[in-house]
Amino acid sequence: MFFYVFFLHMSHFFCTFAAIMTRLSVNINKVATLRNARGGNMPDVEKFAFDCESFGAEGITVHPRPDERHIRRSDVYALKSLVVTEFNIEGNPEPAFMDLVLDVKPTQVTLVPDAHDQLTSNHGWDTKAHLAKLTAIVQRFKNAGIRVSVFVDADPVMVEYAAKAGADRVELYTGPYANMYEENPEMAIEAYRAAAEKARDLGLGLNAGHDLNLKNLSAFAKAFPWLDEVSIGHALIADALYLGIEETIKQYKYALSNSKSN
Repeated sequence: MFFYVFFLHMSHFFCTFAAIMTRLSVNINKVATLRNARGGNMPDVEKFAFDCESFGAEGITVHPRPDERHIRRSDVYALKSLVVTEFNIEGNPEPAFMDLVLDVKPTQVTLVPDAHDQLTSNHGWDTKAHLAKLTAIVQRFKNAGIRVSVFVDADPVMVEYAAKAGADRVELYTGPYANMYEENPEMAIEAYRAAAEKARDLGLGLNAGHDLNLKNLSAFAKAFPWLDEVSIGHALIADALYLGIEETIKQYKYALSNSKSN
């Protein structure tokens, strides 16, 4: 009986611990960029996603753009049956993107206001100005059983209107955080506090992404322990050129776990 009770307590402890851990979702766009530069199937995007999960990643993120300069629609369909953790598809909710997501039905869709010629995401939604549009889009995805995250700047008003649109989560655009962190880590974190706390107070899940790396990740996750998920691509793939993908994922997961233990 003692061992049975002990097992139940320990199971509860580990489940609780797992619940508060920030999940690492690996954005594999850059792997597809490298493949597309040469043609053929090297590196193999599907195998890379499989290996990332095998090495401990808790999610795979893709951002298929209309010009298919990295992830292609065919990749998204191939990954649909391959990803066993959480599949997150990012993009501007134009009709073709919405049709793709509704067909694939990933765990999560992240709505990002990217222009067609945009090199990378560099701002969030004005959720107040686009409230009606976002509300309709969010409802379509939620009706299909897909969790919806809205990409926003670190502005509590934008977070509030994302909640009014019916979003399940917001993803804070952390480009400015990464830039500021180099000079003033404390100020960089405080610039995000109001938005992160607004999300928590409104019952929204909290994601973060863009320019997070091994230097600045742990501090961000430590400051906001209710952070659900980070999506990291460029820095993580760059680190993997030196460390290898298995060791890189290990170090990113350590940065997240270390933030919870200090």
